[in-house]
Amino acid sequence: MIRNALLPLRASVRLFVFLFMVSVTPLILAQDTVERSISQPASPSRVAKPKTKGAKLSAEAQAKVDQQRALALSLLISLSNEARSFSDQKLRARTLARIADGLWDVDQDQSRGLFLKAWDAANTADDEANRLLREDMQRQQAQGRGAVGSMPPNLRSEVLRLAAKRDRALGEELLEKLKRDKTDVSDLPEPGRRGNSGLTEAVAQRLSLARQLLESDVARALEFADPALTSITMQGLSFLASLRDKDATAADLRYSRLLALARNDLQADANTVSWLSSYLFTPQMFISIDRNGGTNTSQMGRPGPPPQTTPQIRNAFFSAASQILTRPLAPPDQDKTTSGIEGKYLIIKRLMPLFEQFAPKATAEMMRGQMAALSASVSEQARKRDDEMMRRGIRPEEEPADTEQALLDRISRAKTPEERDQLYMELMMRSLERGDPRARDFGEKLEDSEIRKQVRPYVDMSLVINYIDKKKLEEAIVLARAGELTHFQRVWALSQVARQLGETDRQRAIDLADEAATEARRIGGSEADRPRALIGVANTFFTLDRNRAWEIVGEAVRAANSVEGFTGEDSRLTLKIQTPFMNSIRTSSTENFDLPSMFRALTKEDYQRAVGLAQNFEADSPRATALISIAREVLDEK
Repeated sequence: MIRNALLPLRASVRLFVFLFMVSVTPLILAQDTVERSISQPASPSRVAKPKTKGAKLSAEAQAKVDQQRALALSLLISLSNEARSFSDQKLRARTLARIADGLWDVDQDQSRGLFLKAWDAANTADDEANRLLREDMQRQQAQGRGAVGSMPPNLRSEVLRLAAKRDRALGEELLEKLKRDKTDVSDLPEPGRRGNSGLTEAVAQRLSLARQLLESDVARALEFADPALTSITMQGLSFLASLRDKDATAADLRYSRLLALARNDLQADANTVSWLSSYLFTPQMFISIDRNGGTNTSQMGRPGPPPQTTPQIRNAFFSAASQILTRPLAPPDQDKTTSGIEGKYLIIKRLMPLFEQFAPKATAEMMRGQMAALSASVSEQARKRDDEMMRRGIRPEEEPADTEQALLDRISRAKTPEERDQLYMELMMRSLERGDPRARDFGEKLEDSEIRKQVRPYVDMSLVINYIDKKKLEEAIVLARAGELTHFQRVWALSQVARQLGETDRQRAIDLADEAATEARRIGGSEADRPRALIGVANTFFTLDRNRAWEIVGEAVRAANSVEGFTGEDSRLTLKIQTPFMNSIRTSSTENFDLPSMFRALTKEDYQRAVGLAQNFEADSPRATALISIAREVLDEK
């Protein structure tokens, strides 16, 4: 049934190829029975030509380029008409948005229409994905354990990024649609709350979009960000920290406005001050402390050293901070702050070294007095607290050896197996942060056999990732072979090492890629990880042996056709651990194991052969993804 449904598209593509080879007369597509089809550009001259440096192409070469670009456009046009009937909303959203982006230079009106249809599909797909995630988290909680989950792809964000890059007005229109569609009682901020609960989805999407645009267009990024920089949120401050690397003056100006806003906001509390301190002292790292002293750390981006700011901005921060932190306490039953008395005391204690080093003397003395006044109302544990969270980014952290010995001393005094296991888990995780292989030894000391069994693969893969990041390739190879890794994880590790060895030891890199291919074939034929792994191996071979790469590509296509629901995208490397002591999930995208990266490489090598392979996919999703990747590689080539 599926194969028969695809025949009209495949036939139409072959027809386009034949017509363009014979003549350059315009193509006339049949009218869609439901909606108007996108028409072919009236003349090949309307197709944007690639810009070339140096000598011009010969007439024959230019004609070949023009023909290939016209063929790429025909692929997108044909696929756009089919995509509007896709039942998979996720596939429909991505396909229509990417086609709209590819056709923008040819027909902006039609592209806008496709973007709007893509947005409608993305709304439906995102709502369904979020519903399923909530249900999964609730199931985990009902089973009496902490809930951990990996966020699904945000399709609204994907559509919005492509649309806003092309047209600011269209981006604003989509954000307004989101605001109208999603604003309800549950989406509005609660009084006195800050953070994710204080952000409507429209504002969160706006800041996310601005963050993405920042890489290529600072002015456009600010146009989208400014309407959202009217309240103090982690996302907004994170954007400003990233902006500062591009335009320090613009970032400092907007930060100063937030400081003025905080001074006049009666709902601003100790956590507001803690977040505002991030911009100046701990970029991209945000710490908040709740009423019971519980600490939450959020890393919003790549951490960096404190920026070189002016004394005026620092003084403005300390002035606003001291004003907020010395406000009179409300009675306990009327206190609406996020920190309460205990959290407020701990945040002042954490920031006190900054006041003493950078603030005017009178301000520092005032804060010491406030801290002393609060101490009578907090627990002894809070007064004595001086752990890593209190120090991080503010004071020098303890040397690893000192921390390790302190934990070992506590383990020796522990009275129960559960207490010892919790301390060994902490010791293990600290070792993993440093890439210390002794993390494996600490994990083996856990007395609970079920936890010990769950910890092993998490530790082994975490160490492999660390070794590869630090180019400790021999250690990575040994542990990739001997560690408790899944087949997919082992393929990923061997492929990464092979890529790094490609320039210095080609034969060994080929041997490792062969080993990765063998490992990929051990994955069950009905599992989506099998075609993903083969795609990753094929991409590795493209830098080592092109003939082998093409062979494995064909194998990947056949494997994909045996897996129901395979999309060719969103492959991830996921490490998860759930214990009574801690829950952790670490997710990384693996783009080299997705179809777009593979078909971009194929297209550079042989366009016609790449199209033929793409047409061999039986399911809509991988075929559409492959065809769009081919067309975009041709149209984007400069």
